[in-house]
Amino acid sequence: MAKYRAIPQGFMTVGEAAKKMGVTVRTLQYYDKEGLLSPSAESEGGRRLYTDKDLVTLHQIISLKSLGFSLDDIKRRLISLETPADVANALTDQADNIRKKIEQLRASLSAIEQLKTEVLQMQTVNFKKYADIIVNLQMKNDFYSLIKRFDDDTLDNIRSQFDKESSFDFMNRFNRISNEIVQLQNDNVPPESEKAQQAVKEYWGLIMEFTNGDMSMLPKLMEAGNIDTATNAWEERQKIVNDYVAPALQVYFSRLGANPFEEVKP
Repeated sequence: MAKYRAIPQGFMTVGEAAKKMGVTVRTLQYYDKEGLLSPSAESEGGRRLYTDKDLVTLHQIISLKSLGFSLDDIKRRLISLETPADVANALTDQADNIRKKIEQLRASLSAIEQLKTEVLQMQTVNFKKYADIIVNLQMKNDFYSLIKRFDDDTLDNIRSQFDKESSFDFMNRFNRISNEIVQLQNDNVPPESEKAQQAVKEYWGLIMEFTNGDMSMLPKLMEAGNIDTATNAWEERQKIVNDYVAPALQVYFSRLGANPFEEVKP
């Protein structure tokens, strides 16, 4: 670090630098201590001196910190500013991080607005159910619209079976077979056809997986899945699936010689 008898032109004291960037002197001293930003020079009297280049580095630090990065993360992300390309790369990196943060904030805002809508529709205070809806909104899981229809016993049963990873896996498989069933409907494939029966067999298998084979859950599941008026795209698709699956399951169960819905009392 260069030392100067007096403060030369182009340099500023820690107080001046702090004031210019809207931070405290203590913050700059802390960044110096942590090895994030050391002043470029020092006067013979021991005053730390900063340059405009230091302020650009400080801007990197402040921007990354505002995006939620820890100081250790920031140390690894700081880019040297020796050439115009270095400065451009630093600004590009910051811009990319800001865009990601904006996307995260938009997703959070959307989840908050959706949760508010669900809370008002439910007309009850149930924080356990709120938490389930929040998790599913974060996962971008359209099943959240179904969760509000379940009672607490059903939800407890689901929570005991699925974690985040297995929920993703189940959701992907359920969406895939549902899309296949919608396509069968669009193609006017008869419910009794082998193609339809293979699809409905897989669909029924997912229902059994979802209930963990607990047949007493079927009436609740039927009630929750009964959609009179769809309020979103997922429910629109599910209405189509329900209309196609109902007669297809009748054929499936008749061939099996047993109907679990008739064996379980509502």
